[in-house]
Amino acid sequence: MTSGLPINPQLTGGQSGNGLPNATNRPDQVAAVSYPHKVGEWFDTAAFVNPAIGAFGDAGHNSLRGPGRDNWNLSLFKSFVFNEARGSRFELRAESFNTWNHTEFNQVSNGLGSTNFGQVTSAFDPRVFQLGAKVYCRVARPPWLARFRTPMIPAANFIG
Repeated sequence: MTSGLPINPQLTGGQSGNGLPNATNRPDQVAAVSYPHKVGEWFDTAAFVNPAIGAFGDAGHNSLRGPGRDNWNLSLFKSFVFNEARGSRFELRAESFNTWNHTEFNQVSNGLGSTNFGQVTSAFDPRVFQLGAKVYCRVARPPWLARFRTPMIPAANFIG
C-alpha cells in the first residue's frame, strides 16, 4: 500500500507562462482543499482560481495529493517430485496481480482551465491471473568431460 504521489496544480492557456518562454504558472489557492475522492472530482476544484494577469499564483508546488494504491499480488507454487535421485521435479504456479481487484486510479488532471481539471484520467490494470508450469531436471555429465575436472589441491600446499 502506498500513499498518492504529489500533484502540482498548474494553469493552461495563455496565462500559463505569463508571457515568459518555458515558464509555468500556478493558480491562486483561495480556500482549503478538500478531497471528495471521486472520479469526477478528486480534489475540490473551487479552491483554485486564475491569478491576476501578469501575476504568478500562490498555490504551493506539489500541494495536492493524488490517489494511493492498495495492490495485493499473490503466488501459489506446488512442486511434484518425479525422481529424487536425479533431482527432477515439476512445478505448478498460479499467480494473481491486483488480487482483490480494487480500482486503482493513476493520473489526475492538474491544469486549471482544462475541461477535466481535478478529474481522474486513468487507472492501473485490473486483476490479472497467470498460470505457469516448470520442469526441473539435472542433466547427466558426459563421461568425456571427466578429464577436464581440476584436481583438488590441499590447502597445506598454499601455506608458505
